[in-house]
Amino acid sequence: MIGFRLALLAGGAFAVGTSAYVVAGLLPEISAELGVTVSAAGQLTSAFALAYAVGAPVLATLLGRWERRNLLVAALLVAAAGNLLSALAPAYPLLFAGRILTALGAAAFTPAATHAATLLSPPERRGRAVAAVFTGITLSLVVGVPAGTFLGATLGYRGVFGVVAALCLVGAVGVRTLLPTVEAPAPVGLRERLAVAADRRVLTILGITVFGLMSVLTVYTYIAPLLAESAGVTGPLLGILLVVYGIGALVGNDLGGRLTDRFGSRRPLLMTIPVVALALATLPLTLTTPVGAAAALFVLGGGFVVNSPVQTRLIELAPNGSALVLSLNASAIYLGIGLAGLVGGGVVATLGVLALPPVGAALSVVSLGLLWLARRQEPGVAAVPDAPDGGTPGSGSVAA
Repeated sequence: MIGFRLALLAGGAFAVGTSAYVVAGLLPEISAELGVTVSAAGQLTSAFALAYAVGAPVLATLLGRWERRNLLVAALLVAAAGNLLSALAPAYPLLFAGRILTALGAAAFTPAATHAATLLSPPERRGRAVAAVFTGITLSLVVGVPAGTFLGATLGYRGVFGVVAALCLVGAVGVRTLLPTVEAPAPVGLRERLAVAADRRVLTILGITVFGLMSVLTVYTYIAPLLAESAGVTGPLLGILLVVYGIGALVGNDLGGRLTDRFGSRRPLLMTIPVVALALATLPLTLTTPVGAAAALFVLGGGFVVNSPVQTRLIELAPNGSALVLSLNASAIYLGIGLAGLVGGGVVATLGVLALPPVGAALSVVSLGLLWLARRQEPGVAAVPDAPDGGTPGSGSVAA
């Protein structure tokens, strides 16, 4: 039963994850139909991500009293409406607004789904529970983004957004009818939610999230034009390479949950971040052929190993405020995505797409530095408010 419930949450995460990432494979179609540059089209990813980053802690505060199942359903309905608006938008500004609306739905869904997953699972399976939700997001990379790229050639980007809207609607129906109620914890103010960042250890881990994502997604957001110029990859082959990246992400996400449950939160980070940094540094060599590109993208996707150990480490640092740190980490994830789009867009506009890999490698050096800093910092409990009942992380109740 636990596995089935986690699968429902993963399904919702798949829908909102596809909403977030599908633009990466549609940049040429959006640019051509709306008459905007590829760089401008890439800013749709930034709009989504930055709206998510700001919206997650704010919405968590405003909607803190909502029962979790109702919150998850409402979030998916908002995401469906945002994707429908994106599909129907006659011009770039309205499409931009549709992306922001979609992001707000996702910002309400993902932290609540992650929190619910930890409540629905025993403590010794916390790493795999978190990984289960992120399996939905990684599946959006394996299936959703490549499928969107293929469908974009026949349905156009508008048709792809329409399909994603339908996925969000189906997810809302599934959660409402099949998930048990999950009572919300007592509400916590926005100031208290942000107070956790005053702990330098938490701040360092959040920094790893931001710069780790920036390093990879500065490249991945513009992967279509980059592969076209570096290796002549377009059309169906581009979709296949996106599948390879997604498979790497799926493998990495599952492995991250298992490694975290077995070895704790630190060792998987020490194993993964240097490998990703090396893969980014060697992209100018590996992206020159389709085979090399496939290998590099698989390794970069495998960087999803860090999801479970990062979030588990945050819970370890704030055991009485897990809902707070998960919300902040969700913001950090999309802040990294948004900044990646902005940085990548600036690089493309000024230096060209071939300059993206060195920039990504430089950002990975920052994440390595933060990892070194995290190792030097003593573990302990972050200065966050106690759980409402003074009990276990992410306290709340689940009713069948």
